[in-house]
Amino acid sequence: MKEIYDLLIIGAGPAGLAAAIEAAKHKISVLVLDEQSEAGGQIYRSIRTTQSLRPETYALLGPDYQHGENLEKTFREAGIEFLAGASVWQVEQDRALHFLRNGISQKVCYRRLLVATGALERPVPIPGWTLPGVMGAAAADVLLKSSGAVPSGKVVLAGSGPLLWLAASRLVSAEVEILAVLESTKYAYYLQALPYLPQALRAAEYLLKGLRLKRQIRRAGIPVFSGIRQLRAEGAQKLEAVHFDHRGQSKIFEVETLLIHEGIVPNTQLTRLLGCEHRWYERQRYWHPLLDEWGNSSVDGVAVAGDGGIVAGALIAEASGHLSALEAAFQLGAISKDHRDKAAKTYRKIIRHHQAVRPFLEQLFPPNPEILVPPEENTLVCRCEEVTAGQIIKAVELGAHDLSQLKAFTRCGMGPCQGRMCTLTVAEIAAKTQGKSPKEVGSFRGRPPLKPITLGQLANSTE
Repeated sequence: MKEIYDLLIIGAGPAGLAAAIEAAKHKISVLVLDEQSEAGGQIYRSIRTTQSLRPETYALLGPDYQHGENLEKTFREAGIEFLAGASVWQVEQDRALHFLRNGISQKVCYRRLLVATGALERPVPIPGWTLPGVMGAAAADVLLKSSGAVPSGKVVLAGSGPLLWLAASRLVSAEVEILAVLESTKYAYYLQALPYLPQALRAAEYLLKGLRLKRQIRRAGIPVFSGIRQLRAEGAQKLEAVHFDHRGQSKIFEVETLLIHEGIVPNTQLTRLLGCEHRWYERQRYWHPLLDEWGNSSVDGVAVAGDGGIVAGALIAEASGHLSALEAAFQLGAISKDHRDKAAKTYRKIIRHHQAVRPFLEQLFPPNPEILVPPEENTLVCRCEEVTAGQIIKAVELGAHDLSQLKAFTRCGMGPCQGRMCTLTVAEIAAKTQGKSPKEVGSFRGRPPLKPITLGQLANSTE
């Protein structure tokens, strides 16, 4: 590893891999860091191992997953420097970055930084969500990719969004016993999405795929309950039953596993720490960094590519990685402006095509406001510090009107996850309690260390 690189990329998902491949073409020095043991990100998690050691899982995961094979192979064959198992815990203003790897803190400097940290599954703190047996649908999908593991016993999936149906489809193919799919999507959402359908037809492959997934679920004899409300998990020491209301009737399923999904949101921890300007995206109710058409943030020398900027899917993330790398090469003097602009045309065309379906999907699958705020005050919201919804409401009533004050009053956002799991829920509760928008109550500030690091690890630093 060198002391300084032209381009330092954080994240080896589709955006980070594409950016590294593009940058390498223009002879600028590149280093890619990622927390996982292999390149691929969450969407192409463990793709090389899965293909070679678990071919049956590789086949089951289908073309969306298999698309990453060529990307990962091209990246590997390009000879780009890649450090797996590297957790970034601090970035300084003088363009120095600190990361933890093999129990040792290391430092690297850069001329330009590309944040390609992707997205997170939105936490859904329903009553009982901390019981063993309750987990995110995307998390279950990651387990399938990384180890071929699937839930045992009876399973129910609940929530909304394309990934919910994709996860259900893959589990059906893996012969998991699924009792039902509980869809929180309301009939009204289909009506509000209709005006965006003509534009979405320009990327009709997404719509056809969605229809195929739903048809597969129904052909497997799995009942689908749409417009469900009051979802809750119950059990003594572990999950035993899922309760919900459907069309005014209370229903229950006795299950071993509940998989919940209410969409994904950008991972903004690093961009928060860097001081990048962020905007509130009302339609999907999340914060994202403010970027220009090349992915440049408000902080000089810092760009963002992929779902860490705004959630748009793997193929757009890949194209945006190419654009950010072209901009980096231009800013570093490796290519001319004309070269950059000409090379970008192909990737902008790809982005325009795949973006055509996004407004339709975002209108059809908005996060359900009835789920964003826990209905019961004893529901745990911050798992790190064991803070409940009721404690957050009480803190607001005592004068903690924004998230910085709430952190001081309740310790929310001060645990090992540094607010990754609770920020949006805390904001929704605080906003509803005051009759405001989450935009008005803000977000937790990014503070180091982003990931837990011990004094011993700091002492073993190679800096």
